[in-house]
Amino acid sequence: MTEQALREQLVAVARRMNGSGLNQGTSGNLSVRLPEGLLITPSSLPYERMEPGDLVAINWQGQPLQEGGRRPSSEWRLHADVLAARPEFMAVLHCHPIHGTALACHDRGIPPFHYMTAVAGGDDIRCAPYATFGTEELSRLTVEAMADRQACLLARHGLVSAGESLDQALRIAVEVETLARMYLQALQLGEPPLLTQAQMQAVHAQFRGLDYGQPDERPGSGL
Repeated sequence: MTEQALREQLVAVARRMNGSGLNQGTSGNLSVRLPEGLLITPSSLPYERMEPGDLVAINWQGQPLQEGGRRPSSEWRLHADVLAARPEFMAVLHCHPIHGTALACHDRGIPPFHYMTAVAGGDDIRCAPYATFGTEELSRLTVEAMADRQACLLARHGLVSAGESLDQALRIAVEVETLARMYLQALQLGEPPLLTQAQMQAVHAQFRGLDYGQPDERPGSGL
């Protein structure tokens, strides 16, 4: 896929992210892997005004690959480090959804109260400890929380998801936010019972058999 096609896809998914309610205003950011680094949304530009040419190509150290462009998102390091640590990922999405962030404000992840917690690749969805946005510490804690996972919450901050495509990263983020909303509702009746490790292993096996959550590679499917 050409860089121009990736730019067009990234803008489209960024607009879908905000349209889905996962994000508000200019917060949140997305990236996709390039041969020499990554392509990331710029800082402080509303998604409805964003065009493919506004996206910023940077190397793994945050230096621009092209001259004269916009400033990359302040969270560029988080995106670069997740992609560098996980070569199977092609895209990273960071957003501030209401329900997932509400849990993260209490340093709470999402336990296996529902079988769909397996959508992020493990039995639960972890919450990374708090660190200041844009810092190397936040990046390191995010990479640790996402070990063997495709998503995590960030304490007092938001949510990160990753996938083999931009579309998959968005779909996982939507699922995690839905689970966060369910969990908050379930907590109104008290701490819900959790699925056992054996039950979750059966869910993972079922997911593998169905290729659940894999990117759609049908001809003409777009993202």
